[in-house]
Amino acid sequence: MASEVDDSILEQTPDEPVESKPVDKVSKELANIRKRRNTDSKTRFPSAIEDWTLLAGIGYGAMYALLIFGMSAGVFGESTSLDHWASGTFLDSGDQCEELKDTPWIHVYPDNDIEKLKIAGKNLDEGMVVVNWTITEKGSTEFIEQDEVLDNNKARVDFEKWSTGEYEIQILVQIYELETDLEERNDTLLINGTNTISKTFDFEITTSDNALAFLPFVESDVKREGQLLDQGPRSCWSVTDLGNWGFVLMGAELGGGRETAMLTGGAAGIPAWWMAFVSLSLSVISLFLAYPVMYKLYHQETDDMLSRTHIKKVVVDVLRNNENRLKINIDWDLYKIEVRDLSIDIMVPYSNTDGTFSDINDVRSEILKDILDEFALFRVYKPVQLTVRSIGENQAIDFETGVGVGSGMVDEEESEEQDYTAFFRDLHLLSKVEDDVRESVKGYFRANPELILQMATVTSEDSIIFVRVAYKPNQRFAFFRFKDSNIDIEKNLRKFISRENPDLVGVQELIVKGRNLVSTLADRSGAGRVEKHSGSSSEDIRVAAVAKQDGLGGRVLQTKLFGDILSTVEYTANEKREMINKWGFWGLIVFVWIPFMASGVLVGAMLGLLSRMKFMRVLWATFVGGAAASLTWAYTAEGIVTVMHKYKLEAAIPIAIIAFIGMAFLHMRSTKIRRQAELFEDTLLDSFHADIKEKYGNQ
Repeated sequence: MASEVDDSILEQTPDEPVESKPVDKVSKELANIRKRRNTDSKTRFPSAIEDWTLLAGIGYGAMYALLIFGMSAGVFGESTSLDHWASGTFLDSGDQCEELKDTPWIHVYPDNDIEKLKIAGKNLDEGMVVVNWTITEKGSTEFIEQDEVLDNNKARVDFEKWSTGEYEIQILVQIYELETDLEERNDTLLINGTNTISKTFDFEITTSDNALAFLPFVESDVKREGQLLDQGPRSCWSVTDLGNWGFVLMGAELGGGRETAMLTGGAAGIPAWWMAFVSLSLSVISLFLAYPVMYKLYHQETDDMLSRTHIKKVVVDVLRNNENRLKINIDWDLYKIEVRDLSIDIMVPYSNTDGTFSDINDVRSEILKDILDEFALFRVYKPVQLTVRSIGENQAIDFETGVGVGSGMVDEEESEEQDYTAFFRDLHLLSKVEDDVRESVKGYFRANPELILQMATVTSEDSIIFVRVAYKPNQRFAFFRFKDSNIDIEKNLRKFISRENPDLVGVQELIVKGRNLVSTLADRSGAGRVEKHSGSSSEDIRVAAVAKQDGLGGRVLQTKLFGDILSTVEYTANEKREMINKWGFWGLIVFVWIPFMASGVLVGAMLGLLSRMKFMRVLWATFVGGAAASLTWAYTAEGIVTVMHKYKLEAAIPIAIIAFIGMAFLHMRSTKIRRQAELFEDTLLDSFHADIKEKYGNQ
């Protein structure tokens, strides 16, 4: 629930900054933390264990990438020695595969989707290749089919018209000298006089009803399937084939999780040890790269962590300073703040004074900027929702024109749609000073062609000259390319006016306010990341801003893509936080291991980080859990696929893969929706507006 400001906090005067003169225990603690934060640690990279972990992740990731690219590109040749060696160890629970070295051999497999038997000669010498095949029914000498393919090491045999039963197939591959006339060939033209390469095997065609025929989207036709009989040990996979399937498995796992990758690989007959290696490598790379960066950015020593009381104190100090600087009066009776696990909600009602020269959008931006700057120093990276409401008799002042026309609460999107012709309205008979200042403003923008003046207002009193300008950068894609801040423009314009009008210096206070019409709240407040939520109407737009994180890692994690992923991961981890606090190290292992319970090692790492577990304990727990998950799925995938084949459930394999991908997508989407709903709940906001209405009526 929202809490009112402590009396001890409110009693502090704005003229006594917290960092220079702490007046209570909370202020002293904040001053000590601020001092430690502002002191350079002078520790070099790498020094801590998380630095070495990050370097290990970078090194392993580079080696893994080189390995996969090298294997798929054929850098390591077509050798099958790797799979042959692995299949003879504990890494492969089946029989040792048949190693096919550099000697010529014949690869045959049925493609039941197109009902063709595919034949290919491997490791053949250079020359003219002839593939010949003879097919007979089992136990018969009568030829069913006899044919050949000239000058090609690949062939396809159509078995669509064959009846069910067993067949004997004999394949002959002959290699002749180059430039041989294959129509007039004879054995003397064989390369080096080599013998014919041959392979004989049994082939069976069966039919069965589809077990999923009752489903509306599954065909009910009788299914024909051809299979090779008595094949013995599987043929070893070549290094190139393993490399190519490495990319397929990585794409499947990144798109739909381990379950999708393992079913995809299991259906294709990929060795379990290779599937486990690819999945485990992805876990190691993501864990060793992301977790150290997350730890560096989010971890705080216990003494440096801000409690809810500390956060409230920091916010009040910022508001006190801005109340004095912006010349506004905050109604502390209606002020509200709520520090939640998900966000920090701040409600600030204020009234204008005779010295106020900022409208509600500028007040909001200035306050939010100072709050986020303080939170960045104290490493508080929760989303901040700041609601600023202008109240009281002076809320109708229009700071764009100087006329009280009832601006009220103006959304920043609406401000860009206002009719700015009012800027050029001749409100008063301008004095000579105002004319001179106006000419100086125009002169500044003429001298800076990269800026286009959109509107300008100059008003003066006995001791104050108020200048307000609105401008746009004069370049394409200015939102991305224009680097000058609004503060820099205001400072330069103030110097230019003072230089052009030396008589004003020391006589009248010059106040310059500018607005870049292509800037956003994130630009003006210096936020690292901004989330928006649209309500039932276009005017009901809520904004949550996060303090900017320093360094390359911080900037990467606060991009739109990684920011959304990390915020969703953090929300999921917070949901399971109570369980990990109870079960600790072993609970974290189980959390990462059990399918469908988590989104992998990153959620587990964030969960351990939020639970204040030590770095190495989290690293070991997530590594062990991720390894267990990869091994479990890799070594059960082949069995799952075998059972599906046994019970004629092959159609369920692609359905299961699609289902896993859909479940992963829906899980991420539902989690994001739940987080948004909780982040932008209206309970405190409704209470805030109700209190204002009760005290001031409808304004």
